[in-house]
Amino acid sequence: MTDFLLELRSEEIPARMQAKAREDLARLFVGELAKAGIASPRITTYATPRRLTLIAHDLPEATEPVREEVKGPRASAPPQALEGFLRKTGLTREALTERDGVLFAVTEVPGRKTAQVLAAAIPAIVRAFPWPKAMRWGAASLSPESPRWVRPLQGIVALFGGAVVPCEVAGVTSGAETMGHRFHHDGPVTIASAETYVETLRDAHVIVDQNERAAIIAVGAKMAAQGAGLTLVEDEGLLAENAGLTEWPVPLLGRFDEAFLAVPPEVIQLTARVNQKYFVCRDGAGQLTNAFVCTANIDAADGGERIVAGNAKVLAARLSDAKFFYETDLKTRLEDQLPKLEKIVFHERLGTVAEKVDRVAQLARWLVESGVVKGADPAHAERAARLAKADLVTGMVGEFPELQGLMGGYYAAAQGEPQQVAEAVRDHYKPVGQGDDVPTAPVTVAVALADKLDTIAAFFAEDMPPSGSRDPFALRRAALGVIALILQNQLRMPLGSAVYAGAGAVTFRHQRSPFERALPLIDGMARLGTKTNWNDFVIPLLNASASEANRDAGQYSRKAVEATNQVLDFFADRLKVQQREAGVRHDLIDAVFALGGEDDLVRLLARVHALQAFVTTEDGANLLAGYKRAANILKKEAPGTSKHIPETGEEDPLAMVEDPDFAPVVAELARTEREAQDYDREPAEAALIAALDAAEPQAAAAVEAEDFAGAMAALATLRAPIDAFFTDVTVNDADPHKRTARLALLARVRDAVHRVADFSKIEG
Repeated sequence: MTDFLLELRSEEIPARMQAKAREDLARLFVGELAKAGIASPRITTYATPRRLTLIAHDLPEATEPVREEVKGPRASAPPQALEGFLRKTGLTREALTERDGVLFAVTEVPGRKTAQVLAAAIPAIVRAFPWPKAMRWGAASLSPESPRWVRPLQGIVALFGGAVVPCEVAGVTSGAETMGHRFHHDGPVTIASAETYVETLRDAHVIVDQNERAAIIAVGAKMAAQGAGLTLVEDEGLLAENAGLTEWPVPLLGRFDEAFLAVPPEVIQLTARVNQKYFVCRDGAGQLTNAFVCTANIDAADGGERIVAGNAKVLAARLSDAKFFYETDLKTRLEDQLPKLEKIVFHERLGTVAEKVDRVAQLARWLVESGVVKGADPAHAERAARLAKADLVTGMVGEFPELQGLMGGYYAAAQGEPQQVAEAVRDHYKPVGQGDDVPTAPVTVAVALADKLDTIAAFFAEDMPPSGSRDPFALRRAALGVIALILQNQLRMPLGSAVYAGAGAVTFRHQRSPFERALPLIDGMARLGTKTNWNDFVIPLLNASASEANRDAGQYSRKAVEATNQVLDFFADRLKVQQREAGVRHDLIDAVFALGGEDDLVRLLARVHALQAFVTTEDGANLLAGYKRAANILKKEAPGTSKHIPETGEEDPLAMVEDPDFAPVVAELARTEREAQDYDREPAEAALIAALDAAEPQAAAAVEAEDFAGAMAALATLRAPIDAFFTDVTVNDADPHKRTARLALLARVRDAVHRVADFSKIEG
């Protein structure tokens, strides 16, 4: 078994592309070997700014002979079919093999030397390489068929054992020579084999292992900071980027003018990181200092003094720009920036950013006034929402879009806004993604929640939901943010109400006058928090009058209701994803969602968690089995029944039908049950009735009190009576009165369980 080394040396490979390039190189190489029948070997890959390297360990000297078999037509097929198959395979009729009346072309492909396979694989890999951006170069670039690489390819090292694998790509011929460090080593470096590659290049001042370079930078930067009595601000992404920019990394500590510390620390850190790839440092008190750590690519004779001085000069220029933007922005109050938002389109179908701000401000205020978000001043919530997007038109955010929100918080504090308002402006985008901090300050929660709900409702209202893997407006992330805010802060809110308000605010904005635009919102908002059936919101609007304005209102109300229902389904899917990662069974979430009308996520998850604890117990498992047996009998014997048909017969049975086709069945069931009250009950039957009479009100009261564990405990008392009922009682009795009454009793069992969850959705 022999190792193979492939080094593709070029001009500088961007650091951001190197990790993916290593993965692609390994994938393409394994694919080429698989075509020749060589199993996937153990592979090591490296990347530096100037080379992409692969080492395949323990390859065979030659491939095994391969038996190839191609299925052909039946032996009795027409001559034309046979002739076509013979032309395709290049064989004669006598060379074909017949099995079970079918012809096969069987050929033996002899093995090849692995070196030959590798020689053909290298050009194929180069031509197929999926660089995000690539270029052609030299005279060959005149042809569109010429190879493309991320930067001009300069050399190929291809060694199988100690022998060169001959190949040629774009005029570059393979060999055993590469180049060492650009400044620390003159002339070519000869590689003897894959085993000596890493150490040979180390002697030429090239550390080929990207992980080793990252470790050198991490330790060196930390030691440089500690040597100055400081603490390095660690940054894994920046560490990987510096490792991708250097072949012989040397971390160096430098200083910049303390006057720049008047700029917010996040601005300094972002300027150093994005523009210059520098680390920053903090002092013993945790405050940002005027120190930075840069990573040189040479071991300078003067210890790096000139390198540090040059980097400090460039950083000072960048920080001067940032300081100018900051000081200029402070001269204009945030509210004076708001008119500029009227000229920024949020989305061509959703209006301007100014319109979005207005919607978010109204929704944030309502979240506080309605008691959803407690402990906040409604005026502060509205004020923060109206200022939250103002920094989008500032010079600093124009230069550094990553600072939106953060800079608004600084500017709000500088102009004397209350602390709660400034914090809400700063943090209203949070949580941005998984692992991000979830706000808990009441005003911030109100604004962050309103902003995300408005975005989701608006895009759904204009029929632009995510589809498949496409989510260009990050609505899934926004939904997870809403869920995190609600659960972290235990917000008791009717989610559908808030979504309806947001969807309505978008759909109604198309109406002609401010009054017409406000009317449906006023009507809907009056019902927020008191209804969970969204159609109830719009009935007054649909039937108010036949005027054109109200017909428009009805049209837009229907659209808002449709969007609300779609958004609630969307949240259900997101909640399943989020809770699945937290270890909650998806079928239990389905079981609670199937009840319908539940959009209080805190209450919903409390019910789910209680259900998960219950179904894992013996009582829970047995009750589930009894429920499913009852449900199956009802499905077979009395399809269409929806809930218990009362013995008094006072309730219209037609109101309790899932499928109108079965209305006659239910009506007959109700009639015959009322006629069957005078027969003698079996002991087990009477015991189940008594258990239901006790358990039903207990479970209902517990659900009303949101004591879902108590509701489960009440249902658990049904386990033994249900078991005894199925053991001792014949449901399908010959007496139709008894059969009907017993089916109704099973319907009571099912519906008692449905007060907590739809057990039909539970697996097991």
